[in-house]
Amino acid sequence: MARSLKSSSASSLDVRVIAVSSIVLSLFTLSLFVSIWNLPPPNKSDHRRLFDFGKTINLATSGIDNIDGIDDADDELSNLLAEGLTIRDLGNNFGNPILQEARNSNRHAHEYIPQAKWPVSIRNEDGDFEDVVHPGHRAKNHPDVIMSVPRMWIDDPVSIHQNKLMTRELAMKIGSCTVTDAAGNHARGDSCPLNERTIFVAIASYRDYQCRDTVTSIFDRASHPERIRVGVIDQIDDGEDLHCDAPYEPCSDNPEQTLCKYKNQLDILQVDPMLSVGPVFARHLGHRLYRGEYYYMQSDAHVSFANNWDVDIINEQEATHNEMAVLSTYLSNFEGSLDENGNSLMNARPIMCDTAFEEGQQSHYLRHGTQPETVPSIKGSPQLHPFWAAGYSFSRGHFVVNVPYDFYQPLIFQGEEMSIGLRAFTIGYDFYVSVLHE
Repeated sequence: MARSLKSSSASSLDVRVIAVSSIVLSLFTLSLFVSIWNLPPPNKSDHRRLFDFGKTINLATSGIDNIDGIDDADDELSNLLAEGLTIRDLGNNFGNPILQEARNSNRHAHEYIPQAKWPVSIRNEDGDFEDVVHPGHRAKNHPDVIMSVPRMWIDDPVSIHQNKLMTRELAMKIGSCTVTDAAGNHARGDSCPLNERTIFVAIASYRDYQCRDTVTSIFDRASHPERIRVGVIDQIDDGEDLHCDAPYEPCSDNPEQTLCKYKNQLDILQVDPMLSVGPVFARHLGHRLYRGEYYYMQSDAHVSFANNWDVDIINEQEATHNEMAVLSTYLSNFEGSLDENGNSLMNARPIMCDTAFEEGQQSHYLRHGTQPETVPSIKGSPQLHPFWAAGYSFSRGHFVVNVPYDFYQPLIFQGEEMSIGLRAFTIGYDFYVSVLHE
């Protein structure tokens, strides 16, 4: 009898569970049907993608610099959508007064390119810096830290590339020459002789005692140091760390020292190391020091440059016959790479042809690698390879304009090269490795 009662009770429970499940499923189905029914009709005339890999995102100049203002931004977004703009249109224009003006006035991209100047320095821009909120403190809900930093040479990259591959005509308008043409223009395109084309070298240094040695070798071992300008983000603790522009002796005692002779071609932006939140943030600040030079180089702070490096690298760059070429690779250990006079002993091509997931403390991340350095089989020209390296990169100056470092990526290390590499490739740049490297 007990077994019969137990069986009857279990059967009744099963019926109730099935009934409740049926009601819940019916309500879910009804709500899904209502949601689908109320969706707006598709816009069949516009099949644009939601995201464009070629679009360079630079939130630092998007015009939304206050978290409390997001609600107002949402209202503006709704109004713009009501006007019939697509998501891609908004990506190019929303929150950016420069691009909104361009949309209304149909201005051409070249009209946003500042006039080329040489010599040039951020020291001549006192009073023209802008205040930005440090991204790391806000991410941790700490009190805002306001930093005064140089403005980008071009405020928004989309105003230049406009989500299209850069034309050669536009590219030739970016890049200064040490000597003007007959009309007084420093932007002379490829009519500027190779030895008069300017080079901007950006260095992000974190308490690196070798930084001043690196800067010294940049000027000392260049064939034409007069066309080189170096910008350093010097993240140091005053009183404890060596300044990157500190000469080995006082300039008053020895004015012929390299750091004294070329001090007007060296811009230093000093940052408290407590505000350092990884290489992406520091190199973003480095991009803010660019002022329209013909070529752009990014280097680590502990690099020894070889003799005639500027001529050799420009020749390698021009040998690609590719305006969008970027020479970039992982550098060799300088021990055994240079003789005592600074001449290169290397005859290898460190191709970056491998990437794999490494396991971190909380996740897996991609890390690039290189093949063993051997004598190259392809000679006379740089060789294409798939990846970009942050420690050494040489390109035309418009690379900084089109692919600026993101201000809002604090504490990113391993993802830095993937971010820049993907964004650069999808806007038209190609990566090469050369035989001649520091």
